[in-house]
Amino acid sequence: MNKEKLIEWFQEGNISIPKLLIVKYKALGLNEDEFVLLLQVMTYIQNGNSFPTPAELSKIMTLTDTNCSDILRKLIQKGFLAINEELDESGILYERYSLNPLWDKIIQMLLFDDMKKEQAINQKDEEDLYSIFEKEFGRPLSPFEIESLTMWLDQDHHDLAIIKAALREAVMSGKLNFRYIDRILFEWKKNGIRTIEQAQQHSQKFRQHQQKTKTTQGQPNEYKRSIPFYNWLES
Repeated sequence: MNKEKLIEWFQEGNISIPKLLIVKYKALGLNEDEFVLLLQVMTYIQNGNSFPTPAELSKIMTLTDTNCSDILRKLIQKGFLAINEELDESGILYERYSLNPLWDKIIQMLLFDDMKKEQAINQKDEEDLYSIFEKEFGRPLSPFEIESLTMWLDQDHHDLAIIKAALREAVMSGKLNFRYIDRILFEWKKNGIRTIEQAQQHSQKFRQHQQKTKTTQGQPNEYKRSIPFYNWLES
């Protein structure tokens, strides 16, 4: 048999094993014996035998029948394997192994990993937000101010970008305090503002309106600001 024929022979009857299962079986709570036994069960299922016996499994492993039986029982108890009862075409009841519990555990692990990554990103973003506020205020935030920031995020569900935009609005207005920023956020939420673009348009509209009102009332030029702003506290 030449090399090409050997390669074709090796490739025949390959089984599909998720890469994540190979690299994450320890994280899932599986030891090597449990992992290999699951692979053997998977191989039997893909080859048409959905309920291999401990004796059949032990023939292709270094484990005894008793070892295989014990490990199969542990895999079922730990929620990696299940035994389902089904009816064949003749109406005869038979049992088969199901690997769905294993796939469910892998999916849960993926979702948990994604959640941890998202939490880490959110935590970093929140820490950056506190730093931005402290930089603008030129001092550490007080416990009350930290609580206000937390409420804006957790209770009012304001987006981080919107909070930063409200801070910039307060800086431009020369009214750098949390009460003023809270009022800005309240007005924006009441008016359905969810994006930076909407906030900019809303602020610009009120600035233009205020400037026009001042001009109509004939206010002296010395009272005009070089950067007009909308006073949210007086709205």
